[in-house]
Amino acid sequence: MVNLVANAKDNSAGVSTPSVDRDRILAAIDLGTNSLHMVVVQIQPKLPAFSIIAREKDTVRLGDRDKKTGNLTPAAMERAIAALRRFQGIAKSLNAEQIIAVATSAVREAPNGRDFLKQVESDLGLSVNLISGQEEARRIYLGVLSGMELNNHPHIIIDIGGGSTELILGDSHEPRSLSSTKVGAVRLTAELITTDPISNGEFQSLQAYVRGQLERAVDELRAVLQPGEQPRLVGTSGTIETLVTIHAREKLGTNPFSLNGYQLSLNDLRDLVNRLRRLNYLERAAIPGMSERRSEIIVAGAVILQEAMTLLGAELLTVCERSLREGVIVDWMLAHGLIEDKLRYQSSVRERNVIKTARKYGVNLEYSQRVAEFALSLFDQTQGILHHWGSEERELLWAAAILHNCGHHISHSSHHKHSFYLIRNGELLGYTEAEIDVIANLARYHRKSAPRKKHENYQNLPTKQHRQIVAQLSALLRLAVALDRRQIGAIRQVQCEYNAETKELQLHLKPTQLDDDCALEIWSLDYKKDVFEAEYGIKLLPVLNAIAVPISQ
Repeated sequence: MVNLVANAKDNSAGVSTPSVDRDRILAAIDLGTNSLHMVVVQIQPKLPAFSIIAREKDTVRLGDRDKKTGNLTPAAMERAIAALRRFQGIAKSLNAEQIIAVATSAVREAPNGRDFLKQVESDLGLSVNLISGQEEARRIYLGVLSGMELNNHPHIIIDIGGGSTELILGDSHEPRSLSSTKVGAVRLTAELITTDPISNGEFQSLQAYVRGQLERAVDELRAVLQPGEQPRLVGTSGTIETLVTIHAREKLGTNPFSLNGYQLSLNDLRDLVNRLRRLNYLERAAIPGMSERRSEIIVAGAVILQEAMTLLGAELLTVCERSLREGVIVDWMLAHGLIEDKLRYQSSVRERNVIKTARKYGVNLEYSQRVAEFALSLFDQTQGILHHWGSEERELLWAAAILHNCGHHISHSSHHKHSFYLIRNGELLGYTEAEIDVIANLARYHRKSAPRKKHENYQNLPTKQHRQIVAQLSALLRLAVALDRRQIGAIRQVQCEYNAETKELQLHLKPTQLDDDCALEIWSLDYKKDVFEAEYGIKLLPVLNAIAVPISQ
């Protein structure tokens, strides 16, 4: 017989990670709209810092989607899988212990994007995390912080990709503004440019469209600037690096050893844009510093940068060579407790954004935190006995417990379904799309029906393992909700006692008030326990103990 006790109030969502002193080799892959990039790094935990061992790039153009359906094309997917296979081989040859891969705009928006990621996992055994635009912006910020000292001064970071442009405002601390706008070099070239060289009419339309799309993001960013602040502009990624390389070769007569810190003025950019718009594809490709594939999309990319700088009132741009993939590395280091200096605040980004979302939808946090404490207590006490999930799944359960009732913001009726919708379509920073899917489904199944294959939201979870997490942990969440049925904190502590021979789990309940019979909580446990019993194949027996239950060893 196993007898464990835990006071719910002692539990938290924190992830405990072992201290690791040895150097680690890690690879990060960014599946972008224009190109796939990989960086392989050596992490030195004692510093903590990382050095780049290798960089790889393949222009596969995932963003060249089917114009009628919006799907990723078979040819583009084939190119991407071939590139990923090559990246895997390189990472393996460099002894990378893990490959972390993220997908952005093109895969995020394509109707068959998730199917493509399933194919990648099936063919290569590589799990790719789909991240939202805001999460992409957050990780870009982390990447820039790893390669540039902001000295507590406000900086605006612009990252122009193939499908989207990210704008971030930060000052070495937490980002003040994160945005992702659907203007990218590949997207705009495909949608707005049919002439080569671009005609005057199309050029003017392109400028107007970009300006219109970026205005909102720029206004939101300006709104959080303090009076008198003069932010500096930092640019990252391929479009900007290409423009700066061309400028540097013409000014210096050679390629600079590093673009990091190189500066480009708005006036020089305007001159470059005016030249590029008058050249055709072959003429642009012949410019020193311009790759053949980049020349196809450079006009649109250059216009995005020009209009952004104009709207921001920025006369000068400074280049940072670190961006999303380096941010993926930093995010991994934070998650594994390897960074505790200027980026320390980021380690709690998940918790803060869950609480922020809960407040946005009017969640009773005092109540939801009690439910979360019970959920984690049940998780901890049954770990290794009824389930074998770890710290990552524990965090997802905590988030779902905090947000399970947010659907009341829409309606009391079917509020569990509304909770799913709000969580799934919100912006939970720090989580991948798959993790958000799990959190949303856990909240969805805190009441009413158990997870069923016929439910589209459940069936659409990325893998069988994700469905198992939802099935097992939502059963725990149901019990946690029942334990505070009156939402007054009637039960102070829950102790699990499992008998493996009879397959019975006794829940010893300690009331907050000794004269409280907790009848409604016990009734609720009896009402909700069927799903739990069916999932784990055991019998649940709630027992009220007016005095503390001794711990048996």
